[in-house]
Amino acid sequence: MTRRNRPTGPFLACLSTVALLASCGQGSSEAGRPNTVPPTATAADTSTGIASQPPSKPTPSTAASEPPERPTGAKGLTLAAADQFVRYYSDLLNYTAATGDTSPMLAESEAGCENCKSYAKFVTKANAANGLLKGDYLEKVTDVPELYRGESGRLGGSAAVVVGAYVSRHSKSATPISLKAAKYTREFALSPQGGNWVMYEMELKKQ
Repeated sequence: MTRRNRPTGPFLACLSTVALLASCGQGSSEAGRPNTVPPTATAADTSTGIASQPPSKPTPSTAASEPPERPTGAKGLTLAAADQFVRYYSDLLNYTAATGDTSPMLAESEAGCENCKSYAKFVTKANAANGLLKGDYLEKVTDVPELYRGESGRLGGSAAVVVGAYVSRHSKSATPISLKAAKYTREFALSPQGGNWVMYEMELKKQ
């Protein structure tokens, strides 16, 4: 996996995400901008030996059973833990989309993460459990090619995400919105909380 120390721009206020957010409140343009003064990698960072991980391949049946637990590899504040946390957070998003239960996802998010809250607000209304989200809507993380530290202690990066074809509706009376399978890049910022990484802000961009 590639690690680059580079600045990241502000994230958009609305997600172009697996559960379509056709409209959402405008958040602060600064919410997802960590302090990005390029730092020098520490010995601990360069010795983590982050290996390329196979794509996460959740299914609707497994995603809807129980909320995923943070794996051992995603604990701590190393770059390797950040890589695994990003994949774990994707599993939380899938669980949320399947069930409408936003508590596990929000518990692993900063209180000020505007896009996290926007996603949760939409999926509470439209999810697979209430029949308003159908098809291959679960995302799969195929790679986390970038991770870089900011001077503030936050961490930024990007992940490659694929989503299958699915149909979404905002309500039972709304016109269905059909989306084709597509590839995305999730730009994110993580912050340290309780000795682990949590989602500080995120943005999904279609490739």
